[in-house]
Amino acid sequence: VIKNEVDMQVLHLLGPKTEADLEKKAKVKIAESNVTTKTTKKEVVEVNVEGMSLMEQLRGEALKFHKPGENYKTEGYVVTPNTMSLLKKHLEFTGGQIRTRFPPEPNGILHIGHAKAINFNFGYAKANKGICYLRYDDTNPEKEEEKYFTAIKDMVEWLGYTPYEVTHASDNFQQLYDLAVDQLRRGHAYICHQKGEELKGHNTPPSPWRDRPIEESVVLFERMKKGLFSEGEATLRMKMVMEDGKMDPVAYRIKYTPHHRTGDQWWGVTEGKGHSPEDLTGGVCIYPTYDYTHCLCDSIENISHSLCTKEFQARRSSYYWLCNALDLYCPVQWEYGRLNLTYTVVSKRKIIKLVETGVVRDWDDPRLFTLTALRRRGFPPEAINNFCARVGVTVSQTTTEPHLLESCVREVLNESAPRVMAVLEPLKVTIVNLPEGTQLKVPDFPADETRGSHTVPFSRTIFIEQSDFREVMEKGYKRLTPEQPVGLRHAGYVISVEKVIKVRPGGKVVELEVTCSTSEAAEKPKAFIHWVSQPLECEVRLYERLFLHKHPEDTSEVPNGFLTDINPDSLHVISSALVDTSVKGAKSLDKFQFERLGYFSVDPDSTADKMVFNRTVTLKEDPGKI
Repeated sequence: VIKNEVDMQVLHLLGPKTEADLEKKAKVKIAESNVTTKTTKKEVVEVNVEGMSLMEQLRGEALKFHKPGENYKTEGYVVTPNTMSLLKKHLEFTGGQIRTRFPPEPNGILHIGHAKAINFNFGYAKANKGICYLRYDDTNPEKEEEKYFTAIKDMVEWLGYTPYEVTHASDNFQQLYDLAVDQLRRGHAYICHQKGEELKGHNTPPSPWRDRPIEESVVLFERMKKGLFSEGEATLRMKMVMEDGKMDPVAYRIKYTPHHRTGDQWWGVTEGKGHSPEDLTGGVCIYPTYDYTHCLCDSIENISHSLCTKEFQARRSSYYWLCNALDLYCPVQWEYGRLNLTYTVVSKRKIIKLVETGVVRDWDDPRLFTLTALRRRGFPPEAINNFCARVGVTVSQTTTEPHLLESCVREVLNESAPRVMAVLEPLKVTIVNLPEGTQLKVPDFPADETRGSHTVPFSRTIFIEQSDFREVMEKGYKRLTPEQPVGLRHAGYVISVEKVIKVRPGGKVVELEVTCSTSEAAEKPKAFIHWVSQPLECEVRLYERLFLHKHPEDTSEVPNGFLTDINPDSLHVISSALVDTSVKGAKSLDKFQFERLGYFSVDPDSTADKMVFNRTVTLKEDPGKI
């Protein structure tokens, strides 16, 4: 049935074959072809990413992409009698420049999967001296908010890319409407009155209005525009079969919702009128769908390579069909594998559920894998881009564990985050024989002291980690005990325990009295520990995985749904941690390595009175060290 329908559409669009068409030929020149050229394979070619930067992966011939203007050489591209003249005009306009676009919907925050899309679209253009648009697909006014428009652009720029131009699907609303009328007059679309429930799924009943007269559909479309139908009472549908078998996708629907940008230009009322369909005689209340809008905006912007994830493969046939049905320049759609991470969810609906139920604070909660959350947690944009490069441009859908991303973060922060000392669980230590306090010069990067330093106070009272002292010696333990001295990092002293002070006999240790000797005079200790003196009190937030299982959305792993899989220990807040005074004055999102503890970032919740730090990632751990 589907094949017959496709054949009928081709016949309707191109006319019957002639005897010359049916004659066997060794090779047909593209310009002479009157048939639709179609093959099934049409995807990104996987490249070997070992040791390659993202730009190297995307440059030149690496992906076997078509050259601008040679769209017809791509497998699966549809060629019509007008193709070559349209490509010629396209080349005259672009000068052979590669043009891509990143087209997010402004109804949510970008996540780690979008980082791959941003890197691919902007990166491919940049690597080949082309341009990339940031185009908002703003055709669903009910869910669009200004904060999403702003956040999306911020994240693109945060990752290091500058859009050639910021555009909106709504910029083209008038042209899209005119093309829809043209489509109706060509007989490629019709007005349908089937209800939304009837149109869901793939086995939808045939529309009894499919063959209604063209002029009747044109008049009804104008009535839709003027608000003479209720929502769901009429739609404009395209006469075509999608790649997944879905018949006649909707191109326009009625929505009595004002648009974020265009206001009442495409949804409006006459002066003094209300919001009921009867009152909307002077306004416009129709909006185009993604299936209709996306390919036409690509054509309008002269996109050369329309890069999208594999789930849009089912829309490829409608993409090519619509451009060709309207005799417009047709870009090439290339599909690549989507990037997914385990132990998380990225669905907008599910993140909203996490926020509404109080599991997370907002879209930028550092336990999420939205880009705003990763930035707040302290992930550098370079690390995210490096991660995308390591994952590579793949055909197959990629599911990766978070530790690969965290490894990229450590590599960047190891080179860029200055070292400071902080104590999360303080134990007071009094150095009884220290003559007087002093200021010590501590390198920001101990492995390269030429990169700067900061000063820290060193006095008779210092604080160490509770875990760096054990009252009873254990085999393999190398830090401070009553029998075992330990060195103090950067101080040049070794301390030995003289007295252990407890709240009560047998109770918790609250203070140590120690003596010190210089490193030159003392026997070399088995370990050196960090410490702070005259510190700042701060809040530290330690994050773990938000979910207990790798695939929280998989009902075979989590039968009762993702909300039942929350890790109760995903956030641990230490309200009275101590950090050395050199961090005073640090700005929001500044990053540090707390020596021996991990990498930390200044949270926006910080105030002049109290700083707040998020643990970005732990340090690499040696399982044999205790």
